[in-house]
Amino acid sequence: MKELDEYQNFAWETAIYPTDMRIIYPALGLAGETGEVVDKIKKVYRDNDREFDYEHKKAIAKELGDVLWYVANIAEDLGYRLSEIVQMNVDKINSRRERNVMHGEGDDR
Repeated sequence: MKELDEYQNFAWETAIYPTDMRIIYPALGLAGETGEVVDKIKKVYRDNDREFDYEHKKAIAKELGDVLWYVANIAEDLGYRLSEIVQMNVDKINSRRERNVMHGEGDDR
């Protein structure tokens, strides 16, 4: 998971936004980029007969990279390393699996 933290360092070094916009600026960017991912998927269904060919997959992957960049910077702004966030998520999912509550709603189920 060290590679995640290395990527986070890179993302932080390339982040250009006002310090008084920490958290909110990358959160707004994340929302926009997530929308771009979904829009590209929608267009595969609309324009490409639901066929995810190489070019469409690559375009979506590039947008996912932008999503990751914003996630990395939100984590940085919050004082977390990506490796910590991944571990928290692994622990949460494993706990749900062990308690047989994979289905349902809410983070704390």
